[in-house]
Amino acid sequence: MLTALSIRDVVLIERLDLGFGPGLTVLTGETGAGKSILLDSLGLALGARSDQGLVRAGCEQASVAAVFAPPADHPATALLAEHGIAAEEEIVLRRVVTRDGRSRAFANDAPVGVALLRRLGALLVEVQGQHDQMGLADPAGHAALLDAFGVAVALRESVATRHRVWREAAAALADAEAAIAVAQRDQDWLRHVTEELSALAPEPGEEDRLASERQALQQAERRAEAIAAALGELTPRDRRSASPGAALRAASRALQRLPATDGGGPAGPALAALEQAEAALAEAETLLARLAREHEPDPRLLERTEERLFALRAAARKHNVAVVELPELLATLRARLAALETGEAEIAGLHRAAAAARAAYVEACGALTQARQDAARRLDRAVARELPPLKLDRARFVTEVERLEEPGWGPQGADAVRFLIATNPGQEPGPLGRVASGGELSRLLLALKVVLAGGASTPTMVFDEVDAGIGGATAAAVGERLARLAARVQVLLVTHSPQVAARGAAHLRVAKLAARERAETRVEALDGAARREEIARMLAGERVTEAARAAAADLLGAA
Repeated sequence: MLTALSIRDVVLIERLDLGFGPGLTVLTGETGAGKSILLDSLGLALGARSDQGLVRAGCEQASVAAVFAPPADHPATALLAEHGIAAEEEIVLRRVVTRDGRSRAFANDAPVGVALLRRLGALLVEVQGQHDQMGLADPAGHAALLDAFGVAVALRESVATRHRVWREAAAALADAEAAIAVAQRDQDWLRHVTEELSALAPEPGEEDRLASERQALQQAERRAEAIAAALGELTPRDRRSASPGAALRAASRALQRLPATDGGGPAGPALAALEQAEAALAEAETLLARLAREHEPDPRLLERTEERLFALRAAARKHNVAVVELPELLATLRARLAALETGEAEIAGLHRAAAAARAAYVEACGALTQARQDAARRLDRAVARELPPLKLDRARFVTEVERLEEPGWGPQGADAVRFLIATNPGQEPGPLGRVASGGELSRLLLALKVVLAGGASTPTMVFDEVDAGIGGATAAAVGERLARLAARVQVLLVTHSPQVAARGAAHLRVAKLAARERAETRVEALDGAARREEIARMLAGERVTEAARAAAADLLGAA
């Protein structure tokens, strides 16, 4: 509920801080005292359109802050949480309007857009004026109000669940049909590419393995070339050239023909060195020949490895994927081809599932429609009982439940619900805002609010002169119904009716006074004698008599 309203520099109000409690709070005062300014100020905090004319003369800006203590789990708290704004026990909506007409909005001191402020305000307060009908006059909310009045929650949840299951099944069918259609358009291409990749048969990790093998084979080829080159140096290049070994043996034989001398002569060491060189050369030839046999490369193996590696990389470039993704691509293409073969059976199964889900939803909608029609009859009877005391005994209220075409079906069911009214005999019922006059509509909506208050989610309701143009027993009936409504939700009421004002749990008097040669609106909380005097003034007019005071006391006593 609304617990406080702070107003600064709005039209005739310089500084005003008001506190509100539960139940019915009435605001009274002479015409022009500033009651509408209070409602305009509250509307500003709730996201209504701003106007630079609201700024008090001589001031740079106007500001209004409304403090609410909503019930636990109220939708406004969840809405704030969606926007990352903390809301503990209170919600504070604040609006600032500058002299140039610009405005800023805040929720719990966090800057917000006016659209969010308006959404929060609509969840926290419902305003009803003679010429500004909202809430119950809007057909968009009639189904929810009827459901809250007399339709089981479990039935509504069942419809919502079956609608979700149906839409999911329909989406799965649509996706499968789209996939099959695409696959059929690309069938020839799919078969060609699948056959091509199947022939290539790429394997996971094959590129890295082939690259390693290629590198190893290339290194082996280079080793074989080096060994062959070394052996070639030890082998005569032509028949006329002698091998190093033959040259060493020839040199050795030449030295051996020298005359023998004691100690081998001067050629002895050279002869020994030649023999050692010959032996070492023979050993080197043997080792190189063995290495050549052991490391003889397979030129076809390197060629096949490179061909395979280059084929994989060419295929990857062709299909714009990495080589490592080729096996997955092949699996995907095979699955698409398989889907073509099994697609008809799958589509048929999804058709059956979607049809079954739709039938279950339609069945639940039928039960919901029946429940709404039953609730509509009960609601019509309940509202009809409220109308005669409100001087609407000739009016006829009708709740229309109409079946929608399939495009209009949704999680709330397949019905359009409208509240209609006929204010004169023989008149066809029509929309509330078009058929009834301002006063009639205000009283009709009051009757509806009284009947529907049990399912209302808005914790505060504001009425602006709902009792205009009535008096006597009708005014008393309006006051009695407002008091009944205030037992369930907080009600703020601007009234000129003493019978209605006497019903208030709290009474605020709005007056316009001259302060420092300027007009200023003041608000005073009344109690006891002061309240009796105000109601007597409302009864008697400018000159309050003892009879008026006695009548006021009677009204207060009866209330």
